[in-house]
Amino acid sequence: MFGRWLEKRTDRVHRTSPLAAVRTPADAGVLSCRVLDPVNQPVASAEFTVSDSLGRKVVTGGTDPYGSFMATVPAGEYRLAVSAEGYRPYRATALVAENSLASLGDVTLQVAPPTAPPMRGDWDVDPVHSSIVFTARHIGLARIHGRFNSFAGAVRIADRVEDSAMHVVIDAASIDTGVRMRDDHLRSPDFLDVGRYPTLEFYSERFVRRGGNRWAVTGGLSLHGVTRTVTLDTEYLGLGNGMEGETRAACRATTELHRDDYTINWQTLLARGIAAIGPSIRVDLDVQIVPRVLTG
Repeated sequence: MFGRWLEKRTDRVHRTSPLAAVRTPADAGVLSCRVLDPVNQPVASAEFTVSDSLGRKVVTGGTDPYGSFMATVPAGEYRLAVSAEGYRPYRATALVAENSLASLGDVTLQVAPPTAPPMRGDWDVDPVHSSIVFTARHIGLARIHGRFNSFAGAVRIADRVEDSAMHVVIDAASIDTGVRMRDDHLRSPDFLDVGRYPTLEFYSERFVRRGGNRWAVTGGLSLHGVTRTVTLDTEYLGLGNGMEGETRAACRATTELHRDDYTINWQTLLARGIAAIGPSIRVDLDVQIVPRVLTG
């Protein structure tokens, strides 16, 4: 009787163990934590990086909708870094033993001070330290990466950043995917038709803060003789100084374009047997701006 009682008790302990529902290799353990904000609400999609004692990344990921993170790792000592938009980074160390749960418990992130905006006035895009690149699929298969090598832009920063404005002009003929035949085709009437439409232009209509350093910059993009509204998902990176001590501001942004919106007809191209770029194009911008220097 005593033996049966002990067997049942042992089985109950195993079933209620923190690792009872997690299958782990014999030489591994589980690392976990929950990420909260200063009012004890979970921080979803916080970025998590787990590195070993030599600084090599072992696991990266994000917290779930409840702010939780869990990873199975080989037994050992680890460094953890947690970051989330609008919060100060958090760092800690943890020792993970074999077949055990190493929990950091609740990690509370502190709100980061707001990043100083660019000062009021006119700024110019620095093309040397900026880039406009795009990614598309080739008939739904391999990705094609390209860029525009020639562009110019200006930003007018208002007293309220929300009232600021931006204008960017891109030289359509400067498209560059690294393959001359393909680039010539992209410049042709099948695509950009640079003879009739030599530039792409973007005029902003509004700046909307999404939270922290993230902004939505919405405006009209004119391409192939058609203007459509697009939104740049933008992250403001702050202010810095260049090699000559000049003030610089930086941001990165992304958006997705659909070729059908600009009367570049995908089905017609397929019917003609043309091996072309796919219907959706992701555009990524890395931009640095500098204060406009007045000459006179």
